[in-house]
Amino acid sequence: MSEIIYIFSDGACRGNPGPGGWGTLLKYNLIEKELYGAEAESTNNRMELMGAIMGLEALTKSSDVVLTTDSKYVKNGITEWMADWKLRGWKTAAKKPVKNKDLWLRLNEACQTHQITWKWVKGHSGHEENERVDKLANKAIDEMLNRNNL
Repeated sequence: MSEIIYIFSDGACRGNPGPGGWGTLLKYNLIEKELYGAEAESTNNRMELMGAIMGLEALTKSSDVVLTTDSKYVKNGITEWMADWKLRGWKTAAKKPVKNKDLWLRLNEACQTHQITWKWVKGHSGHEENERVDKLANKAIDEMLNRNNL
């Protein structure tokens, strides 16, 4: 592992639940790649998770990654809460089933071959890449709604 790959991810939802979108930006040296997608019925947290998942799943080899999100849910979930969820059989401290377990498992799997530094930035605060992935997430929703005439 040598060069660092920077991933910026975001999710958006119109209604919660409602139409949702995610956006991801990968930066490696001077190369940039934008990814985005949408679901007709989702939640904000699911879309935040999808942004991170899709960024990591786009990597083709083991890498040093700095992943930046504006979601404390995603950052804290993967860096602080997941170990305890696993120990408790995917239950929260309140003994309730962990929400979005399917995506947490997918994110956990996507993390396995990489060295990842997780960073949090305040959303809608002028952070250039975060604003860009927010626009991608909303573009995904707009394109899906237009395509489906919703």
